[in-house]
Amino acid sequence: MSNLSQESTEHAIKLVKDTFEQQLSSALRLRRVTAPLFVESGRGINDDLTGVEKPVSFYVPALKKQCEIVHSLAKWKRMKLWRMNQPEGYGIYTDMNAIRTFETPDDIHSLYVDQWDWERVISSEERNPDFLHSIVRNIYEVLLNTEYVVCEHYSEIKNFLPKQIFFITAEELLRLYPTLTAKERENKICRLHGAVFIQGIGAKLSNGETHDSRAADYDDWSLNGDILIWYPPLNKSIELSSMGIRVDSKALEHQLKEANHTDWAQLEYHQLILNNTLPLTIGGGIGQSRLCMILLHKRHIGEVQVSEWSDEDIARCETDNIFLLH
Repeated sequence: MSNLSQESTEHAIKLVKDTFEQQLSSALRLRRVTAPLFVESGRGINDDLTGVEKPVSFYVPALKKQCEIVHSLAKWKRMKLWRMNQPEGYGIYTDMNAIRTFETPDDIHSLYVDQWDWERVISSEERNPDFLHSIVRNIYEVLLNTEYVVCEHYSEIKNFLPKQIFFITAEELLRLYPTLTAKERENKICRLHGAVFIQGIGAKLSNGETHDSRAADYDDWSLNGDILIWYPPLNKSIELSSMGIRVDSKALEHQLKEANHTDWAQLEYHQLILNNTLPLTIGGGIGQSRLCMILLHKRHIGEVQVSEWSDEDIARCETDNIFLLH
């Protein structure tokens, strides 16, 4: 639990964001770009998340177009890299802001989503687990460096993250804890290792289920995963990043069939992949508020961002001396 005042917390939020952003840019060779808050509907550019969530949409009479608030920029970034003609080994990052009305707000979920969305061009030889793991280690090193900077500025905050991140596939995790649910398995492995990358999310496992849902058209389900940490103040695991090597034409075709979404193949974005027009990339999103929350040892995401909460949640926070920003 953090003892920082609200004023100190506001300063600390800026410190976390500035430090992490600068170090992430350097570690992955990313340049900052400006990103959209909304995109035109029906082009297949918006992130479909698990494929069932509905975006906030609106009609623009002056343009005679239906638009929608982005869920994330998973697919937009790849098209941006194509338009920029970015070379291999370099990429982009941006501040992504979204509204997800379908979320159930709680201590780590909010209707308002803010994250660093990043994407980097890779070669065909880099579409393998070893390269994926190397990028994960780079990101985790940035996380550790940011934690160190925070602890140097605020003596009341002590580091707790382990020095190494542990790698395991979703199938290996299932075999390790076959009687537990996916979330229970995450908690078990994260409590044991402190920081974990679970690889292979979206495809069916040996029990016929997926570890978690992923849209079929951006991550390669065999070369993606989540970065999670064990968070003692809440006594549970928290996902900080969903990321992965993106689909090539072969993986996209296969996954669209698996997800019963072959009709998506006619959309603009999907055609660019199936025709091998878009560059091969790796990318992901890193939650800004969640990162601030854990590095500042807060118990509720509303302590580091302004959003809307239920009357019950507000009352509970007041009882527990949790001070929501507003």
